[in-house]
Amino acid sequence: MKTLIVQVPVLLFLINCVPTTSQSPAAAPAPPGPPNVTAILEKDGHFTVFIKLLQSTKVADNLNSQLNTSNQGLTILAPPDTAFSGLKVGMLNSFTEDQQVDLAQFHVLPYYLPQSRFQTASNPLNTEAGGSSQLLAMNVTTIGNQVNITTGETNATVSSTIYDDNELAVYQVDKVLLPLRFYVPLPPPPPSPPPPKKAAPKASPAYSGPVDSHGAKRQPGRVILAMICVMLAVQ
Repeated sequence: MKTLIVQVPVLLFLINCVPTTSQSPAAAPAPPGPPNVTAILEKDGHFTVFIKLLQSTKVADNLNSQLNTSNQGLTILAPPDTAFSGLKVGMLNSFTEDQQVDLAQFHVLPYYLPQSRFQTASNPLNTEAGGSSQLLAMNVTTIGNQVNITTGETNATVSSTIYDDNELAVYQVDKVLLPLRFYVPLPPPPPSPPPPKKAAPKASPAYSGPVDSHGAKRQPGRVILAMICVMLAVQ
């Protein structure tokens, strides 16, 4: 019993002498950065061709930059690989580099559009490729919860929502959206106005002889004859 009483204080003394390591509080997590368009599409796994189109045209870099600097947000209408399979063989490769840029940008709205606002959206919807005057716009119609998109060349349907964070919305569409501009040429520019005509030089008035103070024309012959008569009379 006496031995137990001695050991307990020693044990408590040893415990108190053990140095305690100070633990720094855990660092606060970094605020999430803006979403990355291609990373979102890659995660889904069904947009390989569309991703290649965005990357080869550098449109993906521009979109990510816009998400970093703009408060307008973006809306992407992404066709899956099955939609590109529905195109004619070789069609995508037949487009020029400028057309491929237009095609990629045509699938992007330069603002955030939640699905609930498709019903009240004003047509035509302007895209990153341009406006209606350039035949690079689209119209949207809704029937219940179904959202339909027409470009004048393609009729497509919004299949599902891939991503939505109130800044970026990514929707899957069942077809590749082909702009009408690819098939309808732009009207020729108006002709330049003709150069202004030069004014014709004014004709010089014909000489009609001197005029006296009363407005009557002088007659040189009569003046000379009068001078001769005066000289003869003097003689």
